[in-house]
Amino acid sequence: MYKTASFLGTLLLFFIFFSCTTSEVEQAKQPNILFVFVDDHAFQAISAYQSSLKDLAPTPNIDRIAANGMRFNRAYVTNSICAPSRASVLTGLHSHANGHRTNEDTFDGSQTTFPKLLQTNGYNTALIGKWHLKSVPTGFDYWDILPGQGHYYNPDFINATDTVRVEGYVTEIITEKSLAWLKSQQETGKPFMLMMQHKAPHREWEKGPNQLSLYEDITFPEPDNLFDDYQTRTSAARDQDMTIDKTMELKYDLKMWEPADSVNNTYKFTLGRMNPAQKKAWDAVYDPIRSDFTKANLSGQELVRWKYQRYMRDYLAVIRAVDESVGKVLDYLKENGLEENTLVVYTSDQGFYLGEHGWFDKRFMYEESFRTPLLMSWPGVIPAGSTSDALVSNLDFAQTFLEMTGTPDPGTMQGLSLLPIMKGEQPADWRKSLYYAYFEYPGAHSVKKHEGAFDGRFKIIHFYESDEWEFFDLQADPKEMNNVYTAPEMQNQVLRMQAELKRLKAEYRVD
Repeated sequence: MYKTASFLGTLLLFFIFFSCTTSEVEQAKQPNILFVFVDDHAFQAISAYQSSLKDLAPTPNIDRIAANGMRFNRAYVTNSICAPSRASVLTGLHSHANGHRTNEDTFDGSQTTFPKLLQTNGYNTALIGKWHLKSVPTGFDYWDILPGQGHYYNPDFINATDTVRVEGYVTEIITEKSLAWLKSQQETGKPFMLMMQHKAPHREWEKGPNQLSLYEDITFPEPDNLFDDYQTRTSAARDQDMTIDKTMELKYDLKMWEPADSVNNTYKFTLGRMNPAQKKAWDAVYDPIRSDFTKANLSGQELVRWKYQRYMRDYLAVIRAVDESVGKVLDYLKENGLEENTLVVYTSDQGFYLGEHGWFDKRFMYEESFRTPLLMSWPGVIPAGSTSDALVSNLDFAQTFLEMTGTPDPGTMQGLSLLPIMKGEQPADWRKSLYYAYFEYPGAHSVKKHEGAFDGRFKIIHFYESDEWEFFDLQADPKEMNNVYTAPEMQNQVLRMQAELKRLKAEYRVD
């Protein structure tokens, strides 16, 4: 009898031990999430998207994500501007629903966000880099953020207890901080969600110390609508303030400082932050450029073309530093056995104009700023080298992260889970159109308020304060040069898309 009881007790202990071990293994298998979020990265500037820049300014490390996973060809944003886009990512809600319509708003951190929900499901969560939402971050076990837009050189960082200036280049610093957090959290044995959010390549495109001479010997191809005259478009396209010609500043944007500016630190975004060694290296590259520019005495279209080349050389060199950052983090995941169980997401808060329509910046519902790059890898789940043409949105990240981690869904979000798309499936009931709304007017760059709908081919845009409409067939006119809103042959499609816009507004409860 004693032996039988002893045996049963031992069996019970073994069962309890085995059950705990199985539970721990299952918990360890919860997928990690690395969300790499950059600022103003045009999909045209990622070589995986096969743009005209792919051989001149390749992004080999960012491309690794596409090669190991999926390239989304039709990823879009709800509102093409920094802070509102970030708010939509966190909440899975359109701007009117989460209350963050413009960069001037302050994010309501009390509302439901996916980091908070992941925390309740046992995740370590961290945010490192650009925040830009004014309020104190919530839903993160650790955060270390730039104030406002932050600075490229010797930036300040704010954490839960202090503000500290860090010597160095911001992209490299964010990378180092992210790697340090990844190393520290591995000891916990818990799954992680890290939002590594770069300032780059936001205006004013300051090259890092390791990229100062990069691309200076390259002439980049001009977009064929660099000198767009906006015929057939509404007053919004003509009245904006974001042209390379008139808006892009020689000093602030293109660093054509005069000696007095250096002495007086007039342009403090760069000059006032640099230490003597950084400034010496910077001037060694830019002083000859300034000298040649002064001698050339350019004007008219020649000046626009020169500004375009300077813009591209600076912008793309800033992206090279981001690409190197991505490579370091991907290498860390691989070397530490984390690659197989980590979803890596690379995306931007919106797209950006690289001279198309004569512009830089974003805001409009036109393709270059409405569309954003999106690359994902997750070995064993996402087929390597795959692509998707599904209409996806930055609304969808929150819902995706909840489903893939088994985190309970609050039922309040407006996005869709991308998980079936990631697996190569195409749900029959997947969305057929997207809703867009931009609110920041009057404001920077003077882009008028507008809303619109897009079904993958036809796009309708309503500048509602002036009651002007634009309509484009992207199959016939992919560069959106010809507004066919009043074309007789398009009236059936115009009416259909106006009805679709009305339907989407009702679905998302737009007032």
